[in-house]
Amino acid sequence: MISLQPVRGTQDLLPETMRRHRHITETARRLAALYGFCEIATPVFEFTEVFARPIGEHTDIVSKEMYTFLDRGGEEITLRPEATAGIVRAVLSNGLTQSAPLKFFYTGPMFRYERPQKGRFRQFHQIDVEILGVPQPQADIELIALGWRVLNRLGIGQQVVVELNTLGDRESRSAYRDALVSYLSARQAHLSEESRGRLARNPLRILDSKDEGDRRIVAEAPEFSAFLNPASSAFFARVQAGLDQLGIAYRLNPRLVRGLDYYSHTVFEFVTTALGAQGTVLAGGRYDGLVELMGGPRMAGVGWAAGVERLAMLIGDPPTEPRPFVVIPIGEEAEAMALTIAETLRSDDYRVELSYSGNLSRRLRYANRIAARGALLIGEDERARNVVKVRDLDSGEECEVLLDPLLSNLRERLKALSEAG
Repeated sequence: MISLQPVRGTQDLLPETMRRHRHITETARRLAALYGFCEIATPVFEFTEVFARPIGEHTDIVSKEMYTFLDRGGEEITLRPEATAGIVRAVLSNGLTQSAPLKFFYTGPMFRYERPQKGRFRQFHQIDVEILGVPQPQADIELIALGWRVLNRLGIGQQVVVELNTLGDRESRSAYRDALVSYLSARQAHLSEESRGRLARNPLRILDSKDEGDRRIVAEAPEFSAFLNPASSAFFARVQAGLDQLGIAYRLNPRLVRGLDYYSHTVFEFVTTALGAQGTVLAGGRYDGLVELMGGPRMAGVGWAAGVERLAMLIGDPPTEPRPFVVIPIGEEAEAMALTIAETLRSDDYRVELSYSGNLSRRLRYANRIAARGALLIGEDERARNVVKVRDLDSGEECEVLLDPLLSNLRERLKALSEAG
């Protein structure tokens, strides 16, 4: 027997949910365009190596969460768990590295096998922005400013705090990693099993462990700031100065890291307490070594991604769409006339629904159920006199409108109803 339930960790996006998702993605798309970002789309699946090597073989994403399978040709394929590696692959595949700077906006579904929880699904959706080929800190500032603008435009800026940290350049990160491993190794017996496993593979991830015992140990760990070389310190200082100049408040979080191996310099998260423990709604950072790691030239990069499902839980009701009009033909002879009128009005961008069947009372009930602004009634008498009855479904008032060749009279009446609410 076929299961009629969605697979665990997935959901059907019904019209009201889609309306919220669309409001989020269209808001982000519109604002990203103001900053010069161009939209891009990459395949939902890639060769596994596109993700495995850049993300890091020992990260949780690669070792535990990726949906990987052999296709019928024997190729190892992975459903994308994040957007950045696929976008970089597209840049290299299409020879775009000489066209830097590159600024991309992306939105679409991602896939990770993890425990479903509030705002977190195995198929989830993200909005994503990337800047490639800009090594200066202005790119970091601009991206954080865009994220801040998106969240404010969605009406949730007051619920969110920007947390900021730096991982320094390769030299600084290597020095800090050595110091952190030395500190944690001396306390290895007291670490959680998961963190002991990360100690050799990905020690920086221990800094954001949720285990209470790990947190107590990490609280006394060396801080990254003590290991930054002058260039890294100067870079981070310029990022902070830029945010200060724009009036974007932030708090420094020396324990903030990103879970992927390719990050360097600036890392940031927009966090909220409104979603419980899983409070990050937008996060990103700089990844200057990623393009080179994937076989391209040395090329700077910085970007962020935001979870649409989590944002949808925070925003209020999105703006309502214009209310529709319903065209109701009464009798078979009126159907052709109704069809022509409906198509003509749609050319003016009116939302118009045709009522297909049922008596007049039933059709009007349907019009009220979809919150239609008005009903256009066409019966045999109206057709013979070349008029349409327009009923205001808010007040119940009704008038006849003569149909001229361009439907000018009807358009004028519908415009007045729409403007009245």
